[in-house]
Amino acid sequence: MTEDELVPLPTDFATRFQQESRPACQLYVVSPPRIEIPAFAESLKAALDGGPVAAFQLRLKDVGDDEVLRACAALLPVCQAADVAFILNDRVDLAKQAGADGVHLGQSDGSIAEARALLGREAQIGRTCHDSRHLAMEAGEAGADYVAFGAFYETTTKPSHYRPTPDILGWWTTLSQVPCVAIGGIFAYNAAPLVAAGADFIAVVRAVWDHEGGPGAGVASFGEVLGW
Repeated sequence: MTEDELVPLPTDFATRFQQESRPACQLYVVSPPRIEIPAFAESLKAALDGGPVAAFQLRLKDVGDDEVLRACAALLPVCQAADVAFILNDRVDLAKQAGADGVHLGQSDGSIAEARALLGREAQIGRTCHDSRHLAMEAGEAGADYVAFGAFYETTTKPSHYRPTPDILGWWTTLSQVPCVAIGGIFAYNAAPLVAAGADFIAVVRAVWDHEGGPGAGVASFGEVLGW
């Protein structure tokens, strides 16, 4: 039997463990794949004014290093002013150069040990683990500050054939104190099962940036499910 085939502990135990030992689930906001600076800085300010946000991840694909660094320079002060962690996707070297609070690593973005050596002990280092218990265990053992599972729902932001079920969150929270992030097609209307299953954070994109009331209203829409 592999780690991916391990039987989860009973749901009632997972719920009890979460309630007694872990903080309430928090919101982790990820940038849209394309942004315009400086206009997006104002959108980010509006989002962070909408309610409690624990972290913001800048995730820009297929753009030059200079553009990423310009975005970091414009957005990092917005996060600092709101006491929100600023996480850069993929690039450990640029995270170091920009003074980011941490980096989120995909499975092909280098080792956690190398990122830790460059960014230091205080940096927040996350690892994508898809639907794999084995990858999550490896990441935890390597010193990740959080593991991310997903995509839980259909998503157009980062299409994925991985479809973990919520029980992987409960399994993880009974196993490790390392926080877990649920990501992938999450909106206020479908977040509750993930929160109940044990997610420490829910990562959202379109639910904030495409909200008809604007990004502040997008963040605020999670108030009920997260108990604000």
